[in-house]
Amino acid sequence: MEIKNAKYLISNADVAKCPDTDVPEYAFIGRSNVGKSSLINMLTRSRLAKTSQTPGKTLLINHFSINNGAWYLVDLPGYGYAARGKDQRLQFRKMIDAYVLRRPQMALLFVLIDIRHKPQQIDLDFMAWLGENEVPFAIVFTKADKLGVNAADKSVKDYCKVLKEQWEELPPVFVTSSEKPRGREDILDYIGAINRRIAEESAATPEPDALPPAE
Repeated sequence: MEIKNAKYLISNADVAKCPDTDVPEYAFIGRSNVGKSSLINMLTRSRLAKTSQTPGKTLLINHFSINNGAWYLVDLPGYGYAARGKDQRLQFRKMIDAYVLRRPQMALLFVLIDIRHKPQQIDLDFMAWLGENEVPFAIVFTKADKLGVNAADKSVKDYCKVLKEQWEELPPVFVTSSEKPRGREDILDYIGAINRRIAEESAATPEPDALPPAE
């Protein structure tokens, strides 16, 4: 699948104010400074998401319209930024929970992991929470260019080995680099496959019977 056009649509902190559509959404989330904005820009070949050396810059739920509204890419606030106050962290948690658990349009959540780091408890706990709530997600390892090919492969293998201690079956895994770029086609093809499946399921669902005319 290819992205022909992408544009910013809306930002807000209230899930109830997210776009009222029936198209699938693909959300991206991860710890602060994981390279989320750079990945989004790489996928869309644009500068839609604002990048910064300062972690924790994404403060709202940001919607981007892809291919004239065929689907939405959603940039969620990063988690685990210690410099935020307790009240703000709680506010972000409620925002994320509301979107991830109660946004019916969300077809998949991409959880971003910095490939250079060993498994962090905050990420493992977050993914366990997703599993407990039956939230569909995939893992995206970022910044693969910071390691050699062999080192990157070993890091992913070691990380998955840890996950297998808790998971019978692992979610899809993608390895990316925003600098190279790497992994773009893999992620977009996966999104395209889900979009086709959703369209097929929608077409196969019979329309509800019409109500009888009023007497």
